[in-house]
Amino acid sequence: MAKICQITGKKAMIGNNVSHSKRRTKRTFDVNLLTKKFYYVEQDCWIQLTLSAAGLRVINKQGLDAALRNAVEKGYCDWKDIKVIA
Repeated sequence: MAKICQITGKKAMIGNNVSHSKRRTKRTFDVNLLTKKFYYVEQDCWIQLTLSAAGLRVINKQGLDAALRNAVEKGYCDWKDIKVIA
């Protein structure tokens, strides 16, 4: 699976390493991704999401159902991409 947050859509950015002599080489800035399990009350099941630390704050602020609906609406994830744990 790609290194993309399922809630915020954040993914790796590309930038430069800059040395003391100002020489630049390419590098990637990876996202702080976590794999978390949540209890989804509306569907009465456990789900597993790959999300960033910022995505975890969004879930804490808005709630799981609202955050998932916003992510699907914006195209960051799809309902079939969400892993249901039995």
